[in-house]
Amino acid sequence: EAMRYIVQWRQQGLLNDRFHIAVNVAARQLARKDFAQNLLTRLAKHNIPERFFALEVTESGLLSDMHNARIQLAQLTEAKIAVAIDDFGTGYSSLAYLKELPISELKVDKYFVDDIDDDSDNAEFVIVDAIINIAKALGVQCVAEGVENEVQRNYLSRIACDIFQGYHFSKPLLDEEWRRFIRSAHFS
Repeated sequence: EAMRYIVQWRQQGLLNDRFHIAVNVAARQLARKDFAQNLLTRLAKHNIPERFFALEVTESGLLSDMHNARIQLAQLTEAKIAVAIDDFGTGYSSLAYLKELPISELKVDKYFVDDIDDDSDNAEFVIVDAIINIAKALGVQCVAEGVENEVQRNYLSRIACDIFQGYHFSKPLLDEEWRRFIRSAHFS
C-alpha cells in the first residue's frame, strides 16, 4: 500500500528528497529470512528509489530474533533504506543492542514528550535529553513523536532533536488531505 502511494505521489511531483514514507514492521515480518530481499525486490519492481522508503521497528520486534533482525536490517541499510527504532524507551530497552544494529533513527515515544511543559523539574526533560544524546552519540537522527504544542517543540529544538512529528504540525491525514497540505505548505 505504501509503495502504491509513493508511486502516485512521485508521479504527481509531491515527493522529493526531503521526504520518505515510514512503514511499521511487525516482529513476525522481520523474522522472515527473506524479508529484506523481498522488500528490495518490490521497490525495484515499482521503480521506487530506496531513499523514499523507511522502516520503523519496535524494540520488542528487534529483540524477538536479534540475530536475524541484524542481518535483515544490515541488508536494508546497505541499500540506503532508513531504519528507525520506534517507541524507544518504552519496551525492553537495552543499550547494548543499539551499537550492534544498523539503524538511522531513534524515535522518542510520545509518552515521554506528553509531559514536557514549563516545569523545569520535569523528569521527562531528563529522559528525552538522554535519548537525544544517545542518538547523537550513535550518529543517528532523533525523532520526537507526539509533539502537540509550542513549549514541547521549543524545548526539543533547544536540545537539538532532529525531527518532530505530532498534532502541533498536523493531525493524521487521508490521502487527498495530505496532498492539499503538501501543496499549500510548499514542501513539494
